[in-house]
Amino acid sequence: MSKIFVLDTNVILHDHQAIKHFQDNDLVIPIAVIEELDKFKKGNDALAFNARAFMREINKLTDRRDFGPEGVPLGKKLGNLKIEPNHPFAPEFQDLFKDDIQDHRILATAMWVRDRNPGRFVALVTKDINLRLKAKAAGMAAQDYLRGRVEEDTLEGLEREVEIIRDIASEAVQKLAYGQDNTLDWQTVAQKEPRPNQLYKFSLGETTVCGRYDAARKKVVLVKSREAYGIRPRNDEQKFALDACLNPDIQLVSLTGGAGTGKTLLALAAALEQEKDFDQIILSRPTVVLGGQDIGFLPGDQKSKMSPYVQPLLDNLDVIKRCFKPGSKQALRVESLLKEEKLLILPLAYIRGRSLGKVYFIVDEAQNLTPNEVKTIITRAGEGTKMVFTGDIFQIDQPYLDQWSNGLTLLGEKMDGQALFQHVFLRKGERSSLSDLAAKLL
Repeated sequence: MSKIFVLDTNVILHDHQAIKHFQDNDLVIPIAVIEELDKFKKGNDALAFNARAFMREINKLTDRRDFGPEGVPLGKKLGNLKIEPNHPFAPEFQDLFKDDIQDHRILATAMWVRDRNPGRFVALVTKDINLRLKAKAAGMAAQDYLRGRVEEDTLEGLEREVEIIRDIASEAVQKLAYGQDNTLDWQTVAQKEPRPNQLYKFSLGETTVCGRYDAARKKVVLVKSREAYGIRPRNDEQKFALDACLNPDIQLVSLTGGAGTGKTLLALAAALEQEKDFDQIILSRPTVVLGGQDIGFLPGDQKSKMSPYVQPLLDNLDVIKRCFKPGSKQALRVESLLKEEKLLILPLAYIRGRSLGKVYFIVDEAQNLTPNEVKTIITRAGEGTKMVFTGDIFQIDQPYLDQWSNGLTLLGEKMDGQALFQHVFLRKGERSSLSDLAAKLL
């Protein structure tokens, strides 16, 4: 028999199309979930969008029909959906869950559904770890919503995307480093054709030569140490990252790594170096705050509201400006770009619905985005637009995301092997010796 899944609010806020992803199994939405969604429906952020989109979908499903005892059909090869009123805990559990909160109402309803369907498997689906633990303590099956979650070995592969080649003739490495066209045939380094933009490190004595597989040319090309608006890479991974950000053929870049590895600085320096090739440079980051409040709760206009969130981006701009003398042409150009709004800082909440043509778009702290939010941002890209996502997947501030389910990780997994995409994992911190030491020991 088909199974029954009871959905928590956070599943819908994470993915408003979640009800279409349970195959032919039946779904139950407790009325407490509808009450919670009503509190999220106002605003411009992704949570509000998902709440509204889900309610529109429910309204369409129930148009001119009632739920009835079996619910309403979700579609071809899908199960039924039913909204269930709140039900109390069984007497033996009423002393265990005394607080009258929405989580307990959802759990009580899930247990009531289970007890009324003894011949079927019933599980509560929630991204809230605490609620899953409570459910299991009460003997209720509970599961995470796993759609958009990558496997652990895939995550490890994203951190080892650079292939180190040692068993290769020094003459071949010298040809790559000092030859006339700085290329190698891919047959020299691999038995089968590499994925587009596969990164390599070759040993040449005590030095390392970096390469990237160019699928268009069918060659491994040299990755040189390049400078961008006064910023030079300090290690091989930064060399790969800056090369990707400066390469016009790579339209989508993902930079991951710990604090101080230079992700945002390199992306910003590359954008300034190429500012003549784009109509606008846009910097943005998720506005993750305590209490679930969006920027509408802060006083002032959009610029003053965004100020606390974008200060790290402004700090990186100051680092770049300090590479030049005060009053120099380059430093004044940065000020001019900000004044003319060619260099613009925007909240992500206002990106939805826009078409970004010929824009260099940098999204910082992208690990705090859901897969749907990342998809929404990338689908805004118009002709001539380049997008760079930066973040640390081990520093997530969203309560229902982790290193396996956030949008930045999924971006690296889904886009892997595409010619217009490159992912670089930066390992070494370059902020300061103190910062690097703290990252290793604390």
